[in-house]
Amino acid sequence: MKVPFSPPYALEPLVSALRAHCVSGLERHDDGVHTRVIPLSSGPTVVSVSWDDDHVVVTGDIAERDSAELVTIVRRWLDLDANHSIIDRFLGSDAVLSPMVAARPGLRVLGSVDGFEAAILTVLGQQVSLGAARTFGSRFVGAFGEPVDDEFRAFPTPSVVAAQTPDVIRKSVGLTNARAQTVHTLATAAVDGLDLSWDGDPVQFRRDLLALKGIGPWTADYLTVRVLGDRDAFVPDDLVLKRALGVSSGREAAAVAERWSPWRAYALFHLWTSEAFL
Repeated sequence: MKVPFSPPYALEPLVSALRAHCVSGLERHDDGVHTRVIPLSSGPTVVSVSWDDDHVVVTGDIAERDSAELVTIVRRWLDLDANHSIIDRFLGSDAVLSPMVAARPGLRVLGSVDGFEAAILTVLGQQVSLGAARTFGSRFVGAFGEPVDDEFRAFPTPSVVAAQTPDVIRKSVGLTNARAQTVHTLATAAVDGLDLSWDGDPVQFRRDLLALKGIGPWTADYLTVRVLGDRDAFVPDDLVLKRALGVSSGREAAAVAERWSPWRAYALFHLWTSEAFL
């Protein structure tokens, strides 16, 4: 299956992000080919994606009835609908971002394949190294995910996680008591109706997340970018972002970012990517 996009497409940063965040058991990365479990309405399916000049190649045991849903997920996950003739022209006129846009035209904002998965993995990765976050994610999937084939497991559903006690989650993954409680709280909220879907309202989405104990502004802002695909969302209190901008507070970062609206998420990824590739 070929899923088209409009070039330019800055492939290296996106592939690097996929590789860096790869959760063993849920996904695998092999030299530009990313394979992972995708949750479809008919059930979890293992799919591989690779990139060509103007399209993504999607392979796997894909039933015809699942094709349209899968294409929608892939397009949002890999940001295939971005119009960089508009975005790059706008951000490229800014003094701070101009060299970054010139270096990486067509930079994409990495999305997610499932809101609950993205939310749990983000909580697991709070205040720990990227390596530790991957380890926690792999343990979590190994403990509570259902096998899809000999190599992969599906990410557990909210009901499966909510049915565990925080202590079981803590011991299975190696978390602190507080982090295990946050995971359980998030899963229970999802079972009870917390909307983690792509089409949620950004204001309500952020408000609902912040109402949960253990979820702070950084997590809520980050998930607004990754789950909702809000291209004007921003994460002003991110440490890497503040370092890139040379500011000391989230308020200062937010003030600088005002001029990048309505494409602040792309500005965010340019700044993050620039720091990562120094």
